[in-house]
Amino acid sequence: MTVFAVKRVYDDPSPDDGYRVLVDRLWPRGMAKERAHVDLWLKEVAPSTELRQWFHHSTEGESFDEFRRRYEAELAGNPAVATLQALAADHQRVTLLVGARDPELNHGKVLEDFLEHLP
Repeated sequence: MTVFAVKRVYDDPSPDDGYRVLVDRLWPRGMAKERAHVDLWLKEVAPSTELRQWFHHSTEGESFDEFRRRYEAELAGNPAVATLQALAADHQRVTLLVGARDPELNHGKVLEDFLEHLP
């Protein structure tokens, strides 16, 4: 069974990370590609530009539940989710990398929960 984990791309890579997938639509600021140790950049699974901008311009703590609802609706029809499911079949651990500052309130956590509840 594959374990999904979420980690900030700015944190040092670890051998425990397994297969590392950047799930941001934009490359993280100030992060060199060599330092990121990304196995795959799957920008298509990230929140839409419109949703990302809405979230960044809202009060994050108050709007995270609404962000989660909207992002899960996007994920439900997103073919890139199948790519992550295929990776899960090939790797024991898949680490979803995000550039977000908040380690708890970010789209990576929503994506992790979504993937873990798929049949």
